[in-house]
Amino acid sequence: MAHIAFLGLGVMGYPMAGHIAGAGHDVTVYNRTAAKADAWVAQHGGAVAQTPAAAAAAADIVLSCVGDDPDVLEVALGADGAIPAMREGALYIDNSTVSADVARKLAAAGGERGIGTLDAPVSGGQAGAENGKLTVMVGGAQGDFDAGLPVMQCYGARVVRMGEAGTGQQAKMVNQICIAGVLQGLSEGLNFAIEAGLDTDALLEAISGGAAQSWQMVNRGETMVRNEFDFGFALDWMRKDLRICLEEAARTGAPLPVTEIVAGYYGELSAAGHGRNDTSALIRRLRKG
Repeated sequence: MAHIAFLGLGVMGYPMAGHIAGAGHDVTVYNRTAAKADAWVAQHGGAVAQTPAAAAAAADIVLSCVGDDPDVLEVALGADGAIPAMREGALYIDNSTVSADVARKLAAAGGERGIGTLDAPVSGGQAGAENGKLTVMVGGAQGDFDAGLPVMQCYGARVVRMGEAGTGQQAKMVNQICIAGVLQGLSEGLNFAIEAGLDTDALLEAISGGAAQSWQMVNRGETMVRNEFDFGFALDWMRKDLRICLEEAARTGAPLPVTEIVAGYYGELSAAGHGRNDTSALIRRLRKG
């Protein structure tokens, strides 16, 4: 079993680290809010470190799952960052959803010290993390992927290497672009059904078995109709992800007209105080009353 460091114990990282510990690995955790790290150790065992560097110094593999580009750069390369403290031959896996540029910066910094790096953002939400059923999209060298695969399989039901550094993050961007369009279409369709007076239970039973079916329809359709959004992947996090998508699209020249519109809708919802709602709260913009 490997010596693992896990940095970031939010709604995703906390259960992901738990699955790694449950597989028998020796896990040291770091979290910006120390009480969360203490609670994790009380539940799963292992040890708490006071800084990313302290967590990483003796680790074979370091994983991070934090919020945005600055957070990753801080825990990985900051004054008490993990990569400068890691030993040669160790591996850094970032499960955060950030820009491809940050992934390449980590790869360059790791390469200078003989440390492997993988950008490995995840999809599947809090439920996927808790159940160990995430999809993991990975960028990095094949040898590093092979070395990290057994650990990523602790929390990932599907772990796919996309290519070199940055491609994991680009694949996650595609994932979020697709989700944004599907959720807007689902919101419009369900609101249309409500305004038309259709039996939405019967409707969802009918169309969820056909070409319109999607994960969002199956898992969020009923709660969207009931105006229940206090769960799942917060739309403020989706706003961040779509910002990254639009920035990368501007760099590559790929048009994202629907994504740009939906990002604006999420901005409206956040400004109205719904930023912690699930991403399916897009339907709020359309519902009367």
